Amino acid sequence: MKNLINYTVVLLLLVFSGCSEDLESVKYDDINPSIFPSSEADVQAIVASAYYPLRGSYGNGIHSTSENGLMFILDATTEILQGPYGVQQEASLHSYKASSTSFTRFYDVFYNKISNMTLSIDRIEKSNVNEQIKKKAIAEVRCARGLLAYELFDLYGPIVVAPLEVLKNPLDEQPLARLSNAEMVSFIENDLKAAAAELKSPAETPYGRFSNGLARMVLIRLYLHEKRWAEVEEQATAIMDMNYYGLEENYAGLWDITAPVSSKEVIWAVPADYAGTSENQWQLMVLPNNFPGRGGYGTIQSSWKFYDSFESTDIRKMALIAEFTGTDGVTYNRANPANYMQLGPIPLKIHPDAARTTALTTVDMIIYRYADVLLSRAEALVNKTGTPTQAAIDLVNIVRRRAKISEIELVNYATLAKFNEMILLERSHEYWCENGQYRSDLIRHGKFTEHAIDLNGAASQSEPYKALFPFSLAKISEGKGKFIQNQGYN
Repeated sequence: MKNLINYTVVLLLLVFSGCSEDLESVKYDDINPSIFPSSEADVQAIVASAYYPLRGSYGNGIHSTSENGLMFILDATTEILQGPYGVQQEASLHSYKASSTSFTRFYDVFYNKISNMTLSIDRIEKSNVNEQIKKKAIAEVRCARGLLAYELFDLYGPIVVAPLEVLKNPLDEQPLARLSNAEMVSFIENDLKAAAAELKSPAETPYGRFSNGLARMVLIRLYLHEKRWAEVEEQATAIMDMNYYGLEENYAGLWDITAPVSSKEVIWAVPADYAGTSENQWQLMVLPNNFPGRGGYGTIQSSWKFYDSFESTDIRKMALIAEFTGTDGVTYNRANPANYMQLGPIPLKIHPDAARTTALTTVDMIIYRYADVLLSRAEALVNKTGTPTQAAIDLVNIVRRRAKISEIELVNYATLAKFNEMILLERSHEYWCENGQYRSDLIRHGKFTEHAIDLNGAASQSEPYKALFPFSLAKISEGKGKFIQNQGYN
């Protein structure tokens, strides 16, 4: 609550170099709520501030590709990524606890951003600008709030969501309890449904901005989380019925140095820039210092278990670098890994961008793609009835054909258990190193702990309660008995 006393709209953005429509770099300080916002430009500045915590930034962007971002830390809790030291090793071994600030920080850094967005919506509603402008602006802020709230919910379970009347009286400090699961789901769902109703179609939406397609995609993730299969199918069908999205023929091209601004597969991406307002640091994270061209810190690897799970012709495997000849002239691989590949191959899904002049790259961070819609709908169709169908198999085969691997047949996945085992593996192969959602997929299928123990054996400290991250001790203390820690971390 203390951080809300001086509420300011800070716009460093754009960040989103491809999101120029109605968004300009402006900084507003010491805002007087009685006169701001008073123009369309003011409203657009508030909208832009809602994108700010969702960008890729080491310090305060939740989609950073460093250890301070979702993809890195979440995929590292699965077989997709492994780390030999530091926070990445904590993630891999599931050894995080309430004093592990790298895991508690996501709530500490970002939960107040939801409150800021609530105040932003109220300010826009009370402004005197055109009603249509207000409606579209509020939809964009609600989409940002719903997305961020979902991401924190996925990490920690229900969180504190401060009501507007509390936010308007910041000097009247009062501890707040976390929402119930039903309340949390309803809060996110209401934001995303309202956003979907008012946001523009993907065809009308500038690259990097929120469309109604994104709002529905995040609803799919929410409904998957809750196993509300009929609603997953409903939202996936609605996206498919837009007749806009499709798969790119060139899978690897989605992560080229040329941004996929016109791609019909990208539902939402975070544009990156060399200025560092929205950073992509992935090459810095994964490339060894002796990698040809331009190296990095080599902080994290994939696992050989994950690498071996792909079919040999799968093009999605090609970006898992299983061998390279270093600048020292030595060839490194599984047989001669040194300290570069002892856990697994190098997970370089994006273009190496060897010509980059800084530690950063301008390869954009794709967060959601249309392939997710297809596989989510397939999973929903089967789990809704408990019986695999040809329609679900057909959806999976659309994705597999693009991956250059054999199509599957219903006869081989005729039971629910067999189908779910297949769909879970397919999801890991399709989305590795994108938004970290495979952790949630494992949890949904009851495989999170099992996979962690299988990967790390006796070294694993995984337990079922580790499916949720802990809250910091400071937040529990501030809650004065109302804010309850997640089970297992007391």
